[in-house]
Amino acid sequence: MSWFTKSFNSSIGKKLIMALTGLFLCSFLVIHLIGNLQLLKNDGGEAFNIYAKFMTHNPLIKTISYLLYASILGHAFYGLNLAFNNKKARPVDYYTTDNQSTWASRNMAILGTMLLVFIAVHMADFWWRYHFDNTVPYKGYASEFGSTLVLKDLYSMVMFAFKTEWIVAFYVISMVAMAYHLMHGFQSGFQTLGLNHKKYTPLVKSFGFFFAIVVPAAFALIPIWVYLDLGNIFFN
Repeated sequence: MSWFTKSFNSSIGKKLIMALTGLFLCSFLVIHLIGNLQLLKNDGGEAFNIYAKFMTHNPLIKTISYLLYASILGHAFYGLNLAFNNKKARPVDYYTTDNQSTWASRNMAILGTMLLVFIAVHMADFWWRYHFDNTVPYKGYASEFGSTLVLKDLYSMVMFAFKTEWIVAFYVISMVAMAYHLMHGFQSGFQTLGLNHKKYTPLVKSFGFFFAIVVPAAFALIPIWVYLDLGNIFFN
């Protein structure tokens, strides 16, 4: 086994992979959120459907998406592997008298598993159907040049799904799990990369807490907004 393989199979190597993939996924969350917020526009879904087409047809985005899928799987695999090894090394819960640990840090594997289930359901509901379900309808929009822009109507699929109580509840609970996962994971990623400094570490922690609250809350707002039909309240 080469030194490179040994390094990434060591505990430190696995933590490094966790940090890099985790921070990459954080950047993806911001991009995905910006796109999903197009759902709140009162334009019949035009902005969101244009966004969906761009994200699934642009060659650069499609290439990056493969890195995204690999990061999700790698992050999940190494996270569960580290949790299993730590549990095996410490069969008794060592943190029971540790006042420095947080609930989120002690339950990262559970939170991560919840998020992995959420991602699987989310992709099956929307990503898979958008790509491979021939029953997905199309919708035409008048362009500024007088022609008609015809797009797959992912917007209507999302609107229909978010009118169902259990789906809305599932998404909101998943975003709560994401918030707790990010509260520990964000600053932990920087710490693993060795970015510790008495001046900047408190800023990283503060920004990480802000990120962990605002991003999941914004994602959770979308199904609530659709379910309560807040668009008609605010825009009509």
